[in-house]
Amino acid sequence: MPKNIGKLTLYSIDDLHEKLGVSKLTLRSYLRSGKIRGKKLGVSWYVTEEALFEYFNTPEETEQEKAPETSSSPKRHYIVQGINDLVSETEECESAADVIALLEEQAILSLFQVKIIEKDTGRLIEIVKARDFIDQYQSF
Repeated sequence: MPKNIGKLTLYSIDDLHEKLGVSKLTLRSYLRSGKIRGKKLGVSWYVTEEALFEYFNTPEETEQEKAPETSSSPKRHYIVQGINDLVSETEECESAADVIALLEEQAILSLFQVKIIEKDTGRLIEIVKARDFIDQYQSF
């Protein structure tokens, strides 16, 4: 339930997850990257109504505006997922940098793995433990 402090309404990640149906991993990633403006108080993120309006009223980047991928780089996407019943969330990312940002916010990396998928064919290339993924792709 959102917290009201005077005229200010604050939404937690749990509130946004429940109301919007967006995974908590995605919300944390958006907050870390600045896609959604929020503040962290202690261990919890909070977002104002103003920040939500700002997010939903900002036009998305079109395909022409996005930086084109080089033809030599393989087109991949990544699936970050929990590996046991403690963490059941799954999140898709388009770049290794997005995966690293997502993993760096997790308290226990050993609970996650990353599936690397070839975009064009959907073929599974590799499954990597979260810590190994960070070590391997950190420099990219």
